[in-house]
Amino acid sequence: MRVLVVGAGGFIGRHVVRALGEAGHTVRPAGPNPQRLARLFPGLEPVKADLATDDAAAWRARLLGIDAVVNAAGLIRDTRARSFRRVHTEGPIALFDACLAAGVRRVIQISALGADGAADTGYHRSKWAADHHLLALDPSGERLEATVLRPSLVIGPGGASTALFALLAALPLPPRLGPGTWQVQPIGVEDLARVVVALMVAEGVRVLDAVGPQPETTDAITLALRTWMGLPKRPLLPLPAPLLAVAARFGDRFGSGAVTTESLTMLRRGNTAAVAPLVAATGITPRPLADQIAALPDPQATLRRARMEALRPLLRWSIALMWLWTCVVSLVFWPFADSQDLVARVGLTGTLGIAAIVAAAVWDGALGLALAVGWRPVAVCWAMLATMAGFTAVISLWLPDFWLHPMAPVAKNLPVAAATLTLIALEA
Repeated sequence: MRVLVVGAGGFIGRHVVRALGEAGHTVRPAGPNPQRLARLFPGLEPVKADLATDDAAAWRARLLGIDAVVNAAGLIRDTRARSFRRVHTEGPIALFDACLAAGVRRVIQISALGADGAADTGYHRSKWAADHHLLALDPSGERLEATVLRPSLVIGPGGASTALFALLAALPLPPRLGPGTWQVQPIGVEDLARVVVALMVAEGVRVLDAVGPQPETTDAITLALRTWMGLPKRPLLPLPAPLLAVAARFGDRFGSGAVTTESLTMLRRGNTAAVAPLVAATGITPRPLADQIAALPDPQATLRRARMEALRPLLRWSIALMWLWTCVVSLVFWPFADSQDLVARVGLTGTLGIAAIVAAAVWDGALGLALAVGWRPVAVCWAMLATMAGFTAVISLWLPDFWLHPMAPVAKNLPVAAATLTLIALEA
């Protein structure tokens, strides 16, 4: 079959593309960045497509000769540029309408367990709206065989949930999410991809929950990952509910991982289902949690990555605050006359000197603020490095005695530059 996989560059989509190819299907990966898809899947012909912007007319041209479509696209947080409404609801609805019009015979929508009429999060409600539309397009299945696949938490390399639990497990005292008894039913991403392959030929499967063999508590997942990474047993650190709520709101605004208000609400609700229907429909028995974790990459590499991810917000905020504090000190606390004496040694006096002092302080503050709010952090960090290099060059030429200052104000640029380069690597 010729299969178009939408969201092919994502965590689940990458595995689906490879599993379909290994099963002998002709796969076309689709996503907003075809250059990235070409790197991920050498030899395959990528399709530029974006659920956030494309309408049904745009999709119809891409569906010529396509037998089946898998929608694996999804977001973990709602933003103005890429919203749940557009990527989870309106975009997929346009895609599904185009599939029916183009004569596509099969559509598999990868939704989420909990996406139903009782959903209490924007994530689940947006998924359910598209699921409902797809299933109503052709209830008989005569023209379009539609399946909504609803996975629980998915374990695998590159997954946001896996990264979150690995981060928790890697800390000296692993934090406990909520009471520690919230239940999910994790399924390995490779098992999920095999399920998608099996559904290519399954008949009459309208809605299918994709879950592992048994429910697991959030504590159990954290401790299983900690054991796999070779870390000693430690008691889990309870987090008060207000602190957890603050962390979630912080994640909503500034984070890039899986800790959000929505994700915690979903965990609190629970995310479990019977596994028997999945086995009956596909013949696939998902692996238990221990085997899913054992299939992850090298445990030491995972541990290093988790620890660096734990340090990333600390690194970002410490660098941002340093630049912001430099601005405040320059404009508020440091004697302005002393600053004028310094810039006079560089040849800037009078109004020009005052303008240089204010401009430098405002520039420092702007860079610190941009990094603090997460606006293009990689570009901001490069601007910080360029600024430090410029100031260091000026000081070396006109104020060389600062290199010999006992507090080492210039030499400290070296570790700050190294920390900034580290943050660039993490943010990129």
